Amino acid sequence: MQTIRALNPLRQATAALRSAAGAGARLALVPTMGALHDGHMTLVRRAREMAEIVAVSIFVNPRQFGPNEDLDAYPRQLERDSELLVAEGVDLLWAPDVGEMYPDGFASNISVEGVSAGLCGADRPGHFDGVATVVCKLFNQVAPDIALFGEKDWQQLAVIRRMARDLDLYAPLPTAIVGVPIVREADGLAMSSRNAYLSAEQRAAAAALPRAMRTAIERLMISDLAEDVLADLRTALLSGGFDSVDYAELRDAESIALLDQPNGNARLFVAARIGGTRLIDNMAVE
Repeated sequence: MQTIRALNPLRQATAALRSAAGAGARLALVPTMGALHDGHMTLVRRAREMAEIVAVSIFVNPRQFGPNEDLDAYPRQLERDSELLVAEGVDLLWAPDVGEMYPDGFASNISVEGVSAGLCGADRPGHFDGVATVVCKLFNQVAPDIALFGEKDWQQLAVIRRMARDLDLYAPLPTAIVGVPIVREADGLAMSSRNAYLSAEQRAAAAALPRAMRTAIERLMISDLAEDVLADLRTALLSGGFDSVDYAELRDAESIALLDQPNGNARLFVAARIGGTRLIDNMAVE
C-alpha cells in the first residue's frame, strides 16, 4: 500500500494505479477520519467488490468540528490504521495534513441548504459546510469512480449526494456515491470511533439507544401517534443512562424533511449524550 501525503504525488500515484490496472479499471474511495473499526472495514471490503483499485483517505477535518467539540481529543492512530488497511489489500492511503488540505489563504466554503437543516445541522452549526467542503476537495483530489460512506451518518450522506448533484460532479457521479448499511455491535449499538470514549458502565448503558429505537419503530408501524412515541423514546433513553437527548425525530429519508407520521420513506433519527460522548443512530421505519 502506498501512503501519500501531498497532492502532486497523489495524482501521480492514482494515474499510475489506473494505468497498471488497465482500461476500464475503476477506483473506489473510502473517505474516513481514521480511528478505523469494523464499520470502516466493511466499507473497504465493499469497495474491493466494486472496484479494481481501492483508496482510503484519513483526514481529521477541523472545519467540521465546532469550538466546543472534540477535535483535539479525536483519536489519531495512523500507524494502526495503516496496518488494518494493508491487511485488507488497500492500494493507496491518502493522509494529508491540515496545511496540505487547507493551505495558507484558503477561503472557500460549500454550504448545502435544505438537507443540512435540522438534526446534526441544527446542533452543530457549520458542521455540514465543513463536511461538504472537505468531501468536494477529496473528490477533486482523488477523482474516484465510486465513493462509499456509512449510513450511520445518514444526513451527511444526503448532504454529499445533494452537493454532488448541485455541482455537477462527475468523479464520482452522484449515482456512484454508495451508502453502506450500518455495522452494529452484538448488542445493537452502531459502530463508531467515538464508542472508544465510553467507560465500561457507559458502554453497557449505550445499548439502550438501538433498543429504544426498535421499540419506537414497532409502535410507529402499528400507527401509534409519533409525538407520543418520540416522547417515550426520549424518556427511555434518559432512564436508561443517557444524560441528554439532542433530538429524536422522524424525517423523510431523502429530503430530511420533518414528518408528523411515517410516509413510506421515513427514518428515525436520534442523537443522545452519555458522559461527554455524543452518539447518533438512525433506522428505517419499516
